[in-house]
Amino acid sequence: MQEFIKILIGIVVLGIGIPIGDLLAHFTKEELKSGQIWFKLIIVLSLIGGVVGLILGNDVLMFSLFFIGVVTSRSLRKFYQ
Repeated sequence: MQEFIKILIGIVVLGIGIPIGDLLAHFTKEELKSGQIWFKLIIVLSLIGGVVGLILGNDVLMFSLFFIGVVTSRSLRKFYQ
């Protein structure tokens, strides 16, 4: 039961990353223009690291890197719209 609660909290935190990414995209339009390649690199590395955390069974690493990936990808998505 405790493992289920940890996973549920992690999913909720990942869901919170969506509005945070939107908010960052709104306030940092200039940085998104100049650093698109770096944001894409951050997304790829964080998703790879999240999968590694999943394989290793390290929940903190997995959810932290997936959160970074969600926020960054959401910021770039809002920039392109």
